[in-house]
Amino acid sequence: MNDSAPAREERDRLLAEAVALRAGGAREEARERLVALAARLPGDAEVAYQTAWAHDVLGREAEAVPHYEAALAGSGLTADDRRGALLGLGSTYRTLGRYEEAVALLEGAVDAFPEDGALRAFLAMALYNTGRHHDSVRLLLTLVAETSGDPSVRAYRPAIEHYARDLDAIG
Repeated sequence: MNDSAPAREERDRLLAEAVALRAGGAREEARERLVALAARLPGDAEVAYQTAWAHDVLGREAEAVPHYEAALAGSGLTADDRRGALLGLGSTYRTLGRYEEAVALLEGAVDAFPEDGALRAFLAMALYNTGRHHDSVRLLLTLVAETSGDPSVRAYRPAIEHYARDLDAIG
């Protein structure tokens, strides 16, 4: 496909159909269509992201990695899709036992999207996997203190935040 308007319309239609198939439960057919579309449009970050996601939801994490990487290397992702691709790749690295890569990627993602609690939660898991238990618990306690709707947690938010900064504090 070239970048002409009809080609762009065809790309958009094919992408929308594949995403609708995935959303409707026809995940394998969606994956196959997205793989074919990604082969036709190797520089298309959005297609790469959707192709990665299609692999991920099928438990085919190793096959998702190059598509996530292509999506993040390209341009044209919306901020929300970029955040999703970072979360997807970081989580996938972790699932595959690539813990250090997961930490590095997710630390950058948290810097880019500090308000995203899911990124911080997945970073905490990856930190745990690398043996950085203190950093993992600190991050999770901070996240709980900031986001919990539980009245008893909210009542102790200052104390939780204090101990998150210094888990070894005794007073």
